[in-house]
Amino acid sequence: MPRLGTSLKMLGVGAVLCIGGPALVQYLRPTEEELFKRFNPELQKRNLETREKRQQDFDDFVMRLKSYAKSDKSIWLAMKDSEATNKKQAKLQRQAEKGEAERQKEQIRKELAEGS
Repeated sequence: MPRLGTSLKMLGVGAVLCIGGPALVQYLRPTEEELFKRFNPELQKRNLETREKRQQDFDDFVMRLKSYAKSDKSIWLAMKDSEATNKKQAKLQRQAEKGEAERQKEQIRKELAEGS
C-alpha cells in the first residue's frame, strides 16, 4: 500500500494537470477579436462582407438538420432523400428554362420569317 505522502503528491500532481492544463490553454488561446485584428485590412473587409452570408448559410444548415432529425428516418437517409429531391427540382428547372429558351428562339424565327 502506498504511503500517504506518495498518494497526496500523486493527487496534487493530477489536480495540477487536470485543472492547470485546460486553464493554460484557455489563457494562451486568442479570442476571435484578437485573431480578426491580426488579419490584413483586405481580409478584414472581405470577412465583414461575407459574414452575413456565412451566418445565413449556417442557420439554413442547422434548420435542415433539425428537420432531418424530426423525421423517422436516420439523419443520413433523410439528407440523402432531400438531396435527391433537390436534384430532381434543379433538373426540372433546367428543362423548363431550356424549353422557354427554345420557345423564344422559335418566336424570333417566326418574326424574322414574317418580316422578310
